[in-house]
Order: sequence, then C-alpha cells, then structure tokens
Amino acid sequence: MTGWFTYLGMPYEAAWFTATLLDILVIAFPVMLAVAMIIYADRKIWAAIALRKGPNVVGPFGLFQSFADGIKVFLQETIIPASANKGLFLMAPIITFTVALIVWAVIPFQAGLVLADINVGLLYVLAASSLGVYGVIIAGWSSNSKYPFFSALRAAAQMVSYEVAIGFVLISVVLWAGSFNLSTIVMKQQGTPLWLLNGYGFNPLLFPMAVVFFISSMAETARAPFDLTEAESELVAGFQTEYSSMSFALFWLGEYANVILMCALNALLFWGGWLPPLNWAPLYLVPGILWLFLKIWVFFFLFSWVKATVPRYRYDQLMRLGWKVFLPLSLIFVFLVSGYLMLTRVGVSA
Repeated sequence: MTGWFTYLGMPYEAAWFTATLLDILVIAFPVMLAVAMIIYADRKIWAAIALRKGPNVVGPFGLFQSFADGIKVFLQETIIPASANKGLFLMAPIITFTVALIVWAVIPFQAGLVLADINVGLLYVLAASSLGVYGVIIAGWSSNSKYPFFSALRAAAQMVSYEVAIGFVLISVVLWAGSFNLSTIVMKQQGTPLWLLNGYGFNPLLFPMAVVFFISSMAETARAPFDLTEAESELVAGFQTEYSSMSFALFWLGEYANVILMCALNALLFWGGWLPPLNWAPLYLVPGILWLFLKIWVFFFLFSWVKATVPRYRYDQLMRLGWKVFLPLSLIFVFLVSGYLMLTRVGVSA
C-alpha cells in the first residue's frame, strides 16, 4: 500500500504513515465490532446453557443489544470518587484498552496478511499482553478503596503465576518451530504429524502444552473460573467497583479484546492458525482467514462454556494450580521437547 501512495505522488514518509494508519484502522475497527458481537454471543451461550433466551429484544434476535449498552454507558455521567487519584483513575482503563489493541499488530490473519511481520512477534505478544495487568493494578490503587485494592493485589499475583507457566509453554513451541515469528510458527505446523494433520496440538509432545496454554489463557484474561479480580461474592466488583460510564466500558472492551486475542493465540500457536485442519489440497481453497476465524470461534465457545459451568476457584487453589502444577509440568515438557529435538534433528545433521 505504501508503494501505491508513492505512485500517486506522495513523499515516501507520508505514504508510509498513511498506509500504516489505514492498516491499523482496518484491524482496529473489525476488532471493536468483533468485541461487540462476541459480548452478544457470550450472553447467548450462557443463556442457552441455563435454558434461557438471552438478549432478544433490541434488534433482530437481540443483535443490537451490545450497541444499545454502549450508547447507554456513553450517555452516563463519569463519577470519580473524591479521595481517588483522579489522573491515574482515568488513565487505568485507557491503559487496559490500549494494550488490548496494540498486540493485534503482529497477529497474522493468513499468509502475508499481518501489520508487522517481525521476527520477534511472539516476544512482542508476551511483553505487550503482560502490560495489561498494570491497568488493573493502577485502577485498584487509585480508587483509594478497600475492595479494588484487594483486587489489584490479586491481579498482580495471578499475572505472575500464569505468565511464568505461559513463558515455558511458549519455549516448547519456539524450540519446535525454530522461530519467534508467528507466521513461521504457523507454517511449521503444516503436515504434522504424519503429513495428514495441521497443528502442534496433534503432536503428542506439544498437546499437553496446548491444554496448559488454554487454561492459562483463561487465567491470564481473568475469565471464570479464574475471575478472582472481579469476584462479586468477595470484592463487590473488584478493581471496577468505583468505575462508571465509559471508563467502565473501556475495561469491558479491553477484557473481551484480550479474550479474542487469547483465542487467536491458541489457534496460531497450537492448532494451525489459518491452515485447514487436514493437510488436504481441496481444503486450501477456503481462504485462510476463514479457517482462523472458525478456530477463534471454537475457542471462544469453550471459554464461554467453561464460564457458564465451572465454579470459581478459591484463591489458594488458583495459586496452587499455577505454581505447583503448571510450572513444573511446563518445565518437564521443555526438557522433553529439547531432548527429543537434540536426539533427532541434531543427530541427523551430524
């Protein structure tokens, strides 16, 4: 696109800036639309599991319910507690929302369709997604209220616990793929194993890590049964207790954008990304972006299913799962994967 603007007579710098801005908007607007529709889908799935109808009044089949909710919070008054740190209080939801969007810069939707195809894309995702917890911590501290502060402490402990496990899971993927580039990681999943199936999830050595990553991604996004930062039975609404209007909505949008992101990462890292499930030529006629969206939808359905059916963990259970189960398990599989690769690839090359 930069070349096209240059052809129209624009200086290279202006052409690059315009093209990049348009690319960002092409990603950001669909993500925001997807967030609105995914909230609707979430509520519909919960309702179906509980034998209810869910949203069904605003628009056909209730499709406009999320937009009606958005208009409602936009028209509400923003109330800031008198004893809160006003600057940080207003900055916290902006941080959460912004961080949820910037990660999408390196997500490949299909071969060649990515804003920034950088060699360290996976490291960028890990670093940027880790910043999201700062919005929660700042919100809890700046509210100058007891329950939000407890929520902030929980968020910090929860993030540390599961970021460590996720890091070791990603080491196994990087070792097998030999790259930090997300597009390369997807392409390395073609025809594994036995040249019939696409995806590391079908690899016996990496399937347990796919399960660990899926569960850890729910904890990373504070989804049930790991929503201890928002536990209404213990903390009223956690870090969001003192928020209203658009500041509350930004937290809501950031949370669901992170959920979609984690669904995309599950698909990209373990289940073939934009590749079809089977390494069969006719399936490649379907555009890769449709395969990716289908896999994201499957993982989001699993997220909603778990939230609607699994009771919330206690705090000690959450910590035990992260430190005593996932961390040792991911370390063991780093050892197994690296040992297998040393015995096969290095031995063959020697």
